[in-house]
Amino acid sequence: QVQLVESGGGLVQPGGSLRLSCAASGSIFSSIAMGWHRQAPGRERELVATITSGGSTTYGDSMKGRFTISRDNAKNSVYLQMNSLKPEDTAVYYCYAVVEVRRGLVNTYWGLGTQVTVSS
Repeated sequence: QVQLVESGGGLVQPGGSLRLSCAASGSIFSSIAMGWHRQAPGRERELVATITSGGSTTYGDSMKGRFTISRDNAKNSVYLQMNSLKPEDTAVYYCYAVVEVRRGLVNTYWGLGTQVTVSS
């Protein structure tokens, strides 16, 4: 079993910044990718950003140029630096990890989510 623990959410004013962190622990043979999705009330969950173990990144269209994802492979951790935040970024942000729990067995795990609220 793999557990993900997120931190760093909160309330920030428009134009401000937040940094989210997520640490994975448990039975991890190898980490394939980690990232973030978000879900706002009444909306579908959407991709925020993802990063592979090799460092390749993908961002949702509305996050490009404002958000930066990074990871520490040694710590099985992923980080999301969010700048120039807008009210429409308000959502619950979920960390996820695609891991090989043993050779040939790949699962995806999700954190419980952290609330980000952008408001004046």
